[in-house]
Amino acid sequence: RDKLVTGVQTCALPIYRPMIRTVFACLLAGLAAPAGAQEYFRDKSIRLIVGSAPGGSHDAYARLVSRHLGPQLPGKPAIVIVNMPGASGVQAANYIYEIAPKDGTVIGTFNRSTPSYEVSGQSNVRFRSKNMGWLGSLAQSNDTVVSWHTSGVRDLEDARRKEIIIGALSRIGTMYGYPSLLNGTIGTKFRIVTGYESGTAVNLAMEKGEVQGRGSNPWGSWKAINPQWVRDRKIIPLVQIGLRKEPDLPETPLLNELARSDEHKRIFAFVSDTAAVDQPYTAPPGLPPDVLAMLRAGFDAMLKNRDFQDEAAKQNLEIDALPGERLAELVARIIDAPRETVARANAIMQGEAK
Repeated sequence: RDKLVTGVQTCALPIYRPMIRTVFACLLAGLAAPAGAQEYFRDKSIRLIVGSAPGGSHDAYARLVSRHLGPQLPGKPAIVIVNMPGASGVQAANYIYEIAPKDGTVIGTFNRSTPSYEVSGQSNVRFRSKNMGWLGSLAQSNDTVVSWHTSGVRDLEDARRKEIIIGALSRIGTMYGYPSLLNGTIGTKFRIVTGYESGTAVNLAMEKGEVQGRGSNPWGSWKAINPQWVRDRKIIPLVQIGLRKEPDLPETPLLNELARSDEHKRIFAFVSDTAAVDQPYTAPPGLPPDVLAMLRAGFDAMLKNRDFQDEAAKQNLEIDALPGERLAELVARIIDAPRETVARANAIMQGEAK
């Protein structure tokens, strides 16, 4: 740099020398910027906020990501899991939106239906899904409503005739919302009991006989976390919520197939759109564009990495990913759904419809 500046100074008037030094300093800084970007996360760690308790499907996917995302990011940061259960993922989403630093050192994952909670007007929702920095989603597995094998309910016709107890966390979320929706539209008789801390607690309650079913869990998660229950038919899927049937559930009806009216069709379509947001990952709003681009590029590279793919397969964690831009489009479609449809769906899913 000194030689360059000296060379220019020999042919420049003294009055221009400060200007020339400034120009060269800016040029050299510009040349150094890409190298700095390549080290952005060096000596940093990234906290991955998981909106559920340890032991469930979100936790399993998140720990997989924590082992494989860091090496794909500039500076190869460590990824540290922080479980933040509460209100079916809303507590984690609020934290990411309101409190988390906007520098890429905090990302999060939570319930696939979290964007729909916003548009449904849930009272404790303070985030705005369209403003989030969506990195991508890992799966598109259909949600399922299941009964326990000893319940005596093996299909929806049985559920119309016989009452069984369904466990849920609270009135917020699909564990309560899906069975309530079925009660209010096709006449099932699910009795929903709230107060469980997590989906893992609901599963334990099914084993103990406290409840006879669970109102929501992705089919891929059942296969990953409780494969023996699937293999031994301890759980019976009564309905699947998504955009197309799971290949290994050809006889289980899709929610969209159950519509009895045009209103039902609109409501079921809105509810089913959320299925493609399974295992979503996001950063806080307001990240510098280059930092968001780094995170998205790292997430995409992770998905293509053979070690990541092999470990996912060993853990029975199905990967059917959406890139960040596509996920952001789907979230926007959920948020922009007709307000009349959203209001009606919300009333039925919270058991308030008349």
